[in-house]
Amino acid sequence: MTSELGVTAQAPPPTTGPPDAGRAPAPGGPASGCADAGPDAPVPERGGPGFWQAVRPLLLRLHFYAGVCVGPFLLVAAVTGLAYTTTPQLEQVLYRHELTVSPVPGSRPVAEQVRAAARAVPHGTLQSVEPAATPTASTRVAFGVPGLPDGYSTTAFVDPHTGKVLGTLRTYGDWLPVRAWLDSLHRTLHLGEFGRNYSELAASWLWVEVLGGLVLWIGSPRRARRLRRTLLPRPGAGRGRTASWHGALGLWVAAGLLGLSATGLTWSLHAGTSIGKIQDALHGSTPSVATALPHRAPSPGAPGARDAGLDGALAAAHRAGLSGPLVVTPPGGPGVAYEVKENKRSWPEAQDSVAVDPVTGRVTAHLRFADYPVLAKLTRWGIDAHMGLLFGLANQIALALLALGLIAMVLLGYRMWWRRRPTRGEGRRLPRPPARGAWRRLPGRVLAPAAVALCVLGYYLPLFGIPLAVFLVADAAVGAVRRRRAAL
Repeated sequence: MTSELGVTAQAPPPTTGPPDAGRAPAPGGPASGCADAGPDAPVPERGGPGFWQAVRPLLLRLHFYAGVCVGPFLLVAAVTGLAYTTTPQLEQVLYRHELTVSPVPGSRPVAEQVRAAARAVPHGTLQSVEPAATPTASTRVAFGVPGLPDGYSTTAFVDPHTGKVLGTLRTYGDWLPVRAWLDSLHRTLHLGEFGRNYSELAASWLWVEVLGGLVLWIGSPRRARRLRRTLLPRPGAGRGRTASWHGALGLWVAAGLLGLSATGLTWSLHAGTSIGKIQDALHGSTPSVATALPHRAPSPGAPGARDAGLDGALAAAHRAGLSGPLVVTPPGGPGVAYEVKENKRSWPEAQDSVAVDPVTGRVTAHLRFADYPVLAKLTRWGIDAHMGLLFGLANQIALALLALGLIAMVLLGYRMWWRRRPTRGEGRRLPRPPARGAWRRLPGRVLAPAAVALCVLGYYLPLFGIPLAVFLVADAAVGAVRRRRAAL
């Protein structure tokens, strides 16, 4: 991988002659990059070394500008993501009183626990119930309360053995306050919908930086002969050692960063909508169990209405084979069934759900996770892995290492760029980027399809396409100004 900055490997700037003409070749590793010829080398009509010598400067310049401009967004996303990986342990420490109970024989009916929770949240509307899954866990009862932000609830925690309310917390889904706060920091910087653009920008360019660096590294034949130096940073000092560390880190974490980029885009603001439309077109969207009933049953709780109740719905779900942590959603009106869903998001996932008729207490629909479309399963697994849920502590550690690797590579990339600045009487200006105008040396048969592909990607990933257009316009404007000055 060769570039001035990015999240993958990095290389020193291309020279105008062979590597041994007045300068030693850069050290091995994806970060160092060996320019086999300068950016002004002629381009043959067909493939070969000359073709790569024409493509490499263009990729190098894109990788450089993307790294310099998007690097801060990647750095913030990595730091906030690193903080988010600690949330399962933070929750257990901060909310131990609400989450854990003393195990004693027997437990109160779920309906009784809900009545106790309702007294603690008198103005709330029951949204869902998550009965205690273990003898030491509390029952969670979520209520919608006027005035809360969209998606938030007031959750009461009840001791299932005594029916005593342990406390109430404002939650986002099943996330407790510290996780909800750190999640919002990572996704939006607490700036609302506008803030989601920052994380989507980072995810939209992360894969570009990773793949660009990999292509630049793979394209140099010397890299294959020096793989060992790539995997292990070389000793020494100076810019070459910085490049070696940057490149080695890039190669080690490339696959993980590509996964984070892809999964992050699936629920982003703009690209997520496009991905959702593609999933729908491919019949790969996540299904939901049918809760509409063929008869119009009275609302549970209405005068004279018969209701199997929460305990009856849970009993029916257990008979249908559901197990582990369960979440019960009560009917929202007449003709609607209870929904009972498994909520185990670690491997292997358990996401089966059933609909239970409140009048008869019978299961009217059963949706198994095994029957989900493949794309829906991949989306579920990817999101849970991105959140550190799929493989438990091992998943958290892997995410933390990826975040640390990304932070290190961004900082090393900026250091490499800064070390190129002029010194000793040459002025204190910023370091120069890779040479401009590399695209003009590309054959039309390469440039045309590449331009079409970039336009398509920019349409579906607008926070990739818009910044790319800004890069190109700004670069062209700077070039025009410099040419005009040179002509004067």
